[in-house]
Order: sequence, then C-alpha cells, then structure tokens
Amino acid sequence: MASPLSHLLFLVLLCSISPFISSYPTAGAIPVSVYNTIPHSDPLQRLSHLAFTSIARARRLKNPRNAPISTTPLFPYSGAYSISLSFGTPPQTIPMVLDTGSSFSWFPCTKRYVCRHCSVSSTGISSFIPKESSSGKILGCMNPKCGWVHQSFDPNSSCQDCRQQKTNCTQTCPPYIILYGLGSTGGIPMVETLNMPHKKIPDFLVGCSLFSSGQPAGVAGFGRGVSSLPSQLGIKKFSYCLVSHKFDNTPKSSFLSMDPESDSDKKTGNLSYTPLLKNPVGPGNSALSDYYYVGLRRITVGGQKVKVSYQQLSPDSNGNGGTIVDSGSTFTYMNQAVFDMVSNAFSEQVKEYKRAENVESQTGLRPCFDVTGHDAVKMPALKLHFKGGAEMALPLENYFFAVDDVQKEAVCLTMVTDNTLLGPELISGPSVILGNFLMQNFHVEYDLMNKRFGFRQQSCS
Repeated sequence: MASPLSHLLFLVLLCSISPFISSYPTAGAIPVSVYNTIPHSDPLQRLSHLAFTSIARARRLKNPRNAPISTTPLFPYSGAYSISLSFGTPPQTIPMVLDTGSSFSWFPCTKRYVCRHCSVSSTGISSFIPKESSSGKILGCMNPKCGWVHQSFDPNSSCQDCRQQKTNCTQTCPPYIILYGLGSTGGIPMVETLNMPHKKIPDFLVGCSLFSSGQPAGVAGFGRGVSSLPSQLGIKKFSYCLVSHKFDNTPKSSFLSMDPESDSDKKTGNLSYTPLLKNPVGPGNSALSDYYYVGLRRITVGGQKVKVSYQQLSPDSNGNGGTIVDSGSTFTYMNQAVFDMVSNAFSEQVKEYKRAENVESQTGLRPCFDVTGHDAVKMPALKLHFKGGAEMALPLENYFFAVDDVQKEAVCLTMVTDNTLLGPELISGPSVILGNFLMQNFHVEYDLMNKRFGFRQQSCS
C-alpha cells in the first residue's frame, strides 16, 4: 500500500486516540478456536468475569447503536470463539472473534495500534500492517460502502470536498467508533482483499482499528447487515460446531463452514429446524434487524412449562422482545421477568442440594447449589421449544457450571439477567439472548437462503 495511507492513519491516531481512550471456491479449511484472555485463574473469579461480561454484552445488544463450501478452524476464545482470516497482498493472517450479533468486521491495525484496559498488551496482539499490502486502500467518502459503516450517511452533505472536486476526490469516509458492552474500538474504514481458501475477494469492507479499549481482538461480523462477511461474500448458508469451553486456551478447534452456492431447499440430515425471523423494527432501530431472531415459544424445566408471557418471547411493534442467537455472548441472557421464572423453577424443583449462597454472592450467578460429596449431580432437564416444533434438549453441562470453591463444590446455572452495577434493567431489544455456552457440542446452521436455523447435538471435539 502506498505510504500516504500509513501517514494518514498515523495522523488520525494522534488526533483521535487520546479523547476516546481517556473517556474511555473448492473445499478449504479454516479452524475455529476458543479465544481466552480471561485474566483470572481462580474459578470463582473467572465465572464472575464471564457472568459480568455476558450481561454487559447483552446490554449492548439490547441497545444497539445505530462459491464452493469453505471451512475454517474455529477456536474457543475468552468466552467466545475465533477464526483466522487472511487479508492483503501478500496475505496477513489475523485472529478475529466470530460474532453473529454484529455485521461490521475490523482488525487491529498498524504497528502503532493501542489497546487500553486489555488483558493482553498491545505488543502481544496480531495487527494488520497496511503498508505491507499492495491491495488495500482507504474507503472514499463517495463510495456507497461508506453508508454501510455510517447509517443515515448522506454523501451530499458529508462529502463537501467531492462535490466541489468532481474528479480525483481524496476525501475519505469518516472514521468509525464502535461501542461494546465493556469496551470500544475506533479507526478508519478501508477496502482490502480477503483471501479465502481457493478464492480472493477484492474490495472487502473492513475496519482498520487504531485503538481499542477493553477489546483486544478483532471481530468478524456474521450478522444480517450489508457489511457482514456472509453478505459481502454472497454466502447462502454457514454452520459451525462449538467445542466445549473446557478447551479454552488450547489448540483444540472445530470448523466453520460457508457455502456460497447452495440454492437447494434441501435440509441437512438430522437437523431440527426453526424459522429465522425478522424483527418488525422501524428505521429508528434498524440495528436490531442485524440479529438472528428465532421463535422461542416455550421453556420447560424438569418437564414442567415455565410460565413466561408471550409478550416477552415475541418482538412488539417497537422491536422489543423476542429471542436471538448470538455467538459473541457467553452465558445466555434473559430479561428479569423471564430469568426469575426460569431460576425459580430450578430452585423449586431441586430438593437434594442446598443453595450455595456464598458462591452466588461471589459469582453473581443464581441459583448455585452445594453438591459436596455427590459423585453424580442430577438437575432438572432444560428444554427449549421453538416455532415449527423444533426442540433443543440441553445436556447438563450446557446450562450448569461446576465450581470448585476449595472447601466446597458447587454448580451454578449459567444464565444471567441485568446487573444493577451496570444500571437499571433495559426493557428494549431482545428478551432472550442465547449464548454460545448453551450451544457447546451442537452443530448449528444458518440457512440464509431458506431463512431457517438448524441444530443437532453432537461431539464437536
């Protein structure tokens, strides 16, 4: 890439970083792995960290700001999962978090990339180096893709230089800032070659982030927006299988498969399907349309129906309510009304074990039960019932987490609701966010062409 890009990136870094940080296709293979930078070795602290970040993630999702099949390894990472993608000419490989809850993709960028309040230092983060690539360029202000980055972007009013200079305009698309639950990132939109197995995708829109706060890894956006990786690649279907979080920080991986050419309405064998729904949202809340909604109709605990109101499980005319699937969330989030019903169902049905209130106070999870001295732990079965009759019967390890508290042993329900430390409950956005902990050792499929979500339980390791 020409040196002016590097110079401009440096200038923007100098101008932008201080205020924001201080204020705070043939078959190919791409692995998906667990990406773990959780800065706690103590199991209670780790569990508390995951619960807190899951709630923070939910609050961001609930209040959003406005070819042949290829497979890639998928690794578990810091309560999420990551894939490695190659950008540029020659290719530079960058690990990025797989996120079905957002659409814009970005990577740490330049040798001067700074990550504040991160569990790893900036020098330990893989960054894309623009000047080492000959195929990338900064996104121009008049490029239609600038509107993919900035919603409601009007080039006629925002690209004044280009209106005056009709040819060879050098005005660039404005920098972006993305706010996450417990962090943020900011940088310059650019177009670069994405190198997939046996295929190159030129002019792929991606963010060159110059700084981040509390967000050490880049993000591969797999949501439903026009800037998402599936949209830009024209993928008709993608699927993945999530290895257990017990493999966090290990080379163990599963695979993400992407199919750009499947025009068939044929269902994948042994998968249960439910329709992928759209949020009936207006222009004022268009970010909610990026989410993958599913029709969760009923929850049963121990075979008994939990009395959750229909209003909570279906989006209203303002787009509030309903259930989404989010690979970027760890623990499943539920609005207070839904969570109370589910957690109370477990508390009422579990008679054999006493509540572990000390563990609850330390982790923020509830209910937790003291299972000291019990070789085999039994809990009421949890089953999710979806529109169309699909049922997800969950193994115990997908909704209870075993904690060794030195003197005690306990298990905790891995579902969360709003934490008062982060402010009052948000009633906007989805009521239920199905996280990746719930989906461990499940093969899940997003059939975008036929608008359906499929799943089956299987070993992913």
